[in-house]
Amino acid sequence: MVSSEYERRIAARFATFDQDGNGYIDREDFNAAAKALLAEFGTAARSDKGQALYIGAEAFWQGMAGIADRDGDQRINRDEFVNGAVKRLRDNPDRFAEIARPFLHAALAVADRDDDGTATVEDTARVLRALGVAQDIALAAAGALDADGDGKIAEAEIVPAFARYFTVPE
Repeated sequence: MVSSEYERRIAARFATFDQDGNGYIDREDFNAAAKALLAEFGTAARSDKGQALYIGAEAFWQGMAGIADRDGDQRINRDEFVNGAVKRLRDNPDRFAEIARPFLHAALAVADRDDDGTATVEDTARVLRALGVAQDIALAAAGALDADGDGKIAEAEIVPAFARYFTVPE
């Protein structure tokens, strides 16, 4: 892949995290993502699922900041994201998956309306849309996650796919 294509893809991934579009990823972006997801599914922030989502968002932020916030200002700019998070994690996608796992687990629980440990493809697309992914991409991505075609998506399908998406190789 040519460097400009790589840069374009990484910029899109940065924008996914930069929920407020201010040019930085910070704790507020993770809180905004949790809030949007709870609103999408009508889940109270003080509920067990709501609290787990906020705790997962904080853990994800702390992990990301620990890897990418090189100057310690509690925000990650695009260069820090590309040079810190992506380059350091693309060789170890399992590390990225572990940083994201608490948030992804909690997000799946919010979308899991029958508490069977899975979310439907449609509800997974709703999660992605709530996080700022365009509808057509959200539907395609959610459908692709359903590898066995049963209409349900489990954590074991989401976590590795998420790591692959954000640790795109050059």
